[in-house]
Amino acid sequence: MKFQYNDACLSLQQVYKWTRKSMNSISSVTDSPQPGQAHQVMTLEDIAAVEAIMKENRCITVNEIE
Repeated sequence: MKFQYNDACLSLQQVYKWTRKSMNSISSVTDSPQPGQAHQVMTLEDIAAVEAIMKENRCITVNEIE
């Protein structure tokens, strides 16, 4: 990478430091809610309804289920 990016490329040591620092700051692998993001609610009834639709027609698309 040094050949292609010259001095703009991080050294291997800098990459290791950056990775260690960023991994220590991550508390969860799930996405945290963002402002303006729609709330999603899944109930057992919703799951059962989708499963019933899928059993009736295995070729149905996600957009049609939605």
